[in-house]
Amino acid sequence: MHRIFQHDPGMFARAFRALHVPLEDPLEVALLPTDLTEVRPLERRVDTLLRITTAAGRFLLLVEAQGEDDPDKPSAWAYYLAHAHAKYRLPALLLIVCHDRVTALWAARPAAIGQPFWPSLTMRPLVLGPHNVPAVTDPDTAAADIPLAALSAITHAKDPRIGAILKTLATVLQEIDEKDAHIVAELTELGLGNSPAAQTWRHLMSIDLSFFRSETSQRLRAEGVIDSILRILDRRGIVVGEDVRDRVTSCTDRRVLEGWLDRSLTITTAAELFVDESAP
Repeated sequence: MHRIFQHDPGMFARAFRALHVPLEDPLEVALLPTDLTEVRPLERRVDTLLRITTAAGRFLLLVEAQGEDDPDKPSAWAYYLAHAHAKYRLPALLLIVCHDRVTALWAARPAAIGQPFWPSLTMRPLVLGPHNVPAVTDPDTAAADIPLAALSAITHAKDPRIGAILKTLATVLQEIDEKDAHIVAELTELGLGNSPAAQTWRHLMSIDLSFFRSETSQRLRAEGVIDSILRILDRRGIVVGEDVRDRVTSCTDRRVLEGWLDRSLTITTAAELFVDESAP
């Protein structure tokens, strides 16, 4: 659940501005080591640690994924905050990301360390979960902020509407760059963990992201290589006859086209594109 903030840390500020928490958009984000171990026998690792720079200054964002109530966690979270602050000398915020409302409300409770009459340290995390992250089922809303739509899917993993949320996200991923789509898809699957929603998501990806392996996608890629071949020959002043042009534009074999593309950089006549095709 925490990795989505590494992909788009600005989503943190956007999500909480809707809750009237005055967080500014980051101008710079650095991924810091997550090892907060102080004493060798006691190893403690926060899930994600980011140093964020805004117009107002720098601060640390510690992100933890929490799947269920754990009475030992508040003291660990307090340790993370105190140690990170001591190590980096920067203000530190703790963000907890949850799958269900009960865990989110539990995690949001302030945890006091000390005596009831004098708490020496009060730990107050920010929490994102199904209670305050909108369920994004509208494609236009999802397309406007895809990482936030992915966060919606992650935090609503146990919501009855999760099918519609995942379908919406899968649909808009078809409209963006293939590499970005696969990154968001993988982060979403990791965020869903072992929930039944994860299986639903894997099924959707096997269908919806098949666009990137479909005949349409292959044709679009082939057309890009064809355009490159003809453009290179034109820029090099090589005359391309109709027979050569027809043969190039009618080819759908990407491997063959890529061979012609390589050859277009060195040949002296257009007919030389096809000279070595019979070679093993």
